[in-house]
Amino acid sequence: MRLWIRTFAFSVLALLVAPFPAGAQEVVRVGHFPNVTHVQALVARNFERQGRTWFGERLGPNVKVEWYAYNAGPSAMEAIFANAIDLTYVGPSPALNAYARSRGEEVRIVAGAVNGGAGLVVQPDSGLAKASDFKGKRIATPQFGNTQDVAARAWLVAGGLRVTQTGGDAQVVPTANPDQLALFRSKQLDAVWTVEPWVARLELEAGGRVLVEEKDAITTVLVSSAKFLAQKRDLARRFVAAHRELTDWIRQNPAEAQRMVGDELKAGFRAELPPELVTRAWGRMAITTDVSLPAFQTYVASAQQVGFLRGTPDLARLIETIE
Repeated sequence: MRLWIRTFAFSVLALLVAPFPAGAQEVVRVGHFPNVTHVQALVARNFERQGRTWFGERLGPNVKVEWYAYNAGPSAMEAIFANAIDLTYVGPSPALNAYARSRGEEVRIVAGAVNGGAGLVVQPDSGLAKASDFKGKRIATPQFGNTQDVAARAWLVAGGLRVTQTGGDAQVVPTANPDQLALFRSKQLDAVWTVEPWVARLELEAGGRVLVEEKDAITTVLVSSAKFLAQKRDLARRFVAAHRELTDWIRQNPAEAQRMVGDELKAGFRAELPPELVTRAWGRMAITTDVSLPAFQTYVASAQQVGFLRGTPDLARLIETIE
């Protein structure tokens, strides 16, 4: 009996200390949106369609990247909270909101991705020229609480209008990007605050006029769950390094990258964009891995102004550099 117990104990111990199976894979789950401003994700996915795994080649032979698409930032951050994804490309406002909600415990910004590429598009014959002109008007944004939603509300409030989360002097209507175009064409929307390629599509396909262009604003960052950083830090470090390399490649090969973005939007999301539309969207973007804490402090002020943040969160742990 004692011999059987010792044998069983040694068998259990052997299972506990056994090396990771040679053929097994680790999985990195990454979120992104079907927007040109998520260019790194779109290019990486298009490389995969060509048989080349940009991230896989740099993460190691036993690592697989799984991609998950979301319409806007709040949905992606809920997936982080639910441990459904490890990293995501996302706008600054949802990242900030998630950081504040979790008291700095759940998320970290690990790199920049894109600045610019967002703006306010109005009907060509509307006569809208400044925020105070929007009294009684309907303005669409991609999702309640996302970066463009906060930007639109803060801009209207700064212009003297009273804007609440459900109404006020102007009505901000969270609307999925694909639906914005049809509603704008049918004049059911007076304006749309959104990101590329939708800004360019509203211009070229619906005759919209760009009233506000966010040239320098942070539009997309790379966010990691704090849990992923704590448990698989070396894997996270390799992913961020690959993201930086990919960003350099995109900047050095803009024509090919634009083609790949257009191909991926068509293949993955059935959104067929003419090359000239992608080129126009590209001209509004600055592709970068830099990320600035002062810029996030500005977003905090905007989010507080429109009621999305209460109090002033301590941003000391928001940005984490992993080299």
